[in-house]
Amino acid sequence: MKDNGGAADPILSEVIANLLLSVAEEVGFTLIRASYSPNVRERRDCSTAIMDARGQIVAQAPFIPIHLGSMVGLIDEVSRRFPTATLRPGDVIVANDPYSGGGAHLPDITVVAPVFHRGELVAFVADIAHHADVGGMVPGSESAACTTIHQEGLRIPPVKIRPELGEMDPVIQLIMLNSRTPEERFGDIQAQIAALRVGVRGVEEVYSRFGHATVSACMAGFLDYSERRILRAIGRLEAGVYSFSDRLDGDESLDESSLIRVAATVDASGVHLDFDGTSSQMPNGRNIPMVATLSVVYCVAKMLLDPDIPPNSGTYRPLRVSAPAGCIVNPVLPAAVGARAISCGIMGDVVVGALAQAMPDKALAPSGPHSLTTFAGTDLDTGQPFVDYETTAGALGARPYRDGTDAVRIHASGAANLPVESLELAYPLRLARYELVRDGGGPGAFRGGLPVRRDTRVLAENTTVSTTGDRHRRPASGLAGGLPGATGAFTLNPGAANERAIPSAAAGFPLDAGDVVGVRTPGGGGYGDPLDRDPDRVLDDLLDERISSRAAKEVY
Repeated sequence: MKDNGGAADPILSEVIANLLLSVAEEVGFTLIRASYSPNVRERRDCSTAIMDARGQIVAQAPFIPIHLGSMVGLIDEVSRRFPTATLRPGDVIVANDPYSGGGAHLPDITVVAPVFHRGELVAFVADIAHHADVGGMVPGSESAACTTIHQEGLRIPPVKIRPELGEMDPVIQLIMLNSRTPEERFGDIQAQIAALRVGVRGVEEVYSRFGHATVSACMAGFLDYSERRILRAIGRLEAGVYSFSDRLDGDESLDESSLIRVAATVDASGVHLDFDGTSSQMPNGRNIPMVATLSVVYCVAKMLLDPDIPPNSGTYRPLRVSAPAGCIVNPVLPAAVGARAISCGIMGDVVVGALAQAMPDKALAPSGPHSLTTFAGTDLDTGQPFVDYETTAGALGARPYRDGTDAVRIHASGAANLPVESLELAYPLRLARYELVRDGGGPGAFRGGLPVRRDTRVLAENTTVSTTGDRHRRPASGLAGGLPGATGAFTLNPGAANERAIPSAAAGFPLDAGDVVGVRTPGGGGYGDPLDRDPDRVLDDLLDERISSRAAKEVY
């Protein structure tokens, strides 16, 4: 097609934006199909994006929202280390460090490649995969028990790799040598690189078809359209300042030092979310790096303001975020950040709580975040180390018009639970129990979502489990008279004579063959007075075994 000289025709802009989104999706599905580890292949813990030459996100495939912040500012850091004039076709850059433009925590390895058209740099393609282990003191490289990022694994600033060298590339060797499961690391990185090539080829085809000037103008026009659209949604809100706060569980000694607070200022120019008043960074891995803070804010704001708007840099221009350096949501070195995803669930509740005051019809009771268990040991069949990184879904809070969603990852989180068949095929583990927790959702006129119970039996000796969870001591509260959801818990051998609690931030908790690790995630809060609940809904819940007869009699 002939280049039209750079005019940003609105229809053509939409066509090109959707073509680029299809390329980003193709990159993601290539990565999933080519990956080696169950974490990427089955749980789809990965993300992909197309960016313009300035690093603005033009298209992000709908996989894991929390990875969005890892893309924001990525190209700025890449360009600082590798000026545009030095980049060449075929270059691949890898990074994972939250403090130097690489990702939101160390297991998220990002790879990025430049795209050229007729010798000129026109775009970038990036993909992120959550690697099950990148070293550190805890298998899985993610635990609230870590006190500094130096304990969480290998830190990689943006560096070039040479894909043609395969396993002999020095950076790939460094990653493999630091991991307990090096074959998985190599396989997943190779899949990431293969997916990049698919993306580069796809973007090149778009430029070849429409021309540089047209595609670049349409990219800019589409970002401007997204900005105007989100501003229209903001313009329908009541101007003002809206505050909300909540606390992480933290450690027993940190009850008064785990506050997340935000003040959302809404005016015609956009929304400013200021986290001033948030507690200082914690001496554990529950801190949230700024890239993850941005991800949660952008995801929650988009969900509340305009769920159908494209996720790109234009959408986020009117959303301004500030947080004191050294606080929980903007930590500084050497703060540990590995367990940030679970804390992001609580922060998402805080952002919802503030913004929903400006749009009461979008109110949402606080929710129950997912829980993390990482089993590690030696595979019975191969004699090789294994690391099973598993997240178990929590539950969404209730709204003014509907019950909360059961068994779901909340806000910016999104990876799937590993299917039982895949788990038992890949690891010396067996699922003993997997169900919704009766009475786990907060009672209300609309009931909070039910959390999950998942019991895993260990088959191999000398296995360990590391755990991270939240809302184990402070449940998700209800709204407008609704009651709190159930708290979460980790339990060794639930229901047996030797039952005992496992800490919510255990690192390498020892297990014997035959032991069962029980996970109970926290439930969502209820909305409205339980006595106002429709009796037919109460009966349905009772018949579906979502609530007990005791709850039906005493609460409803």
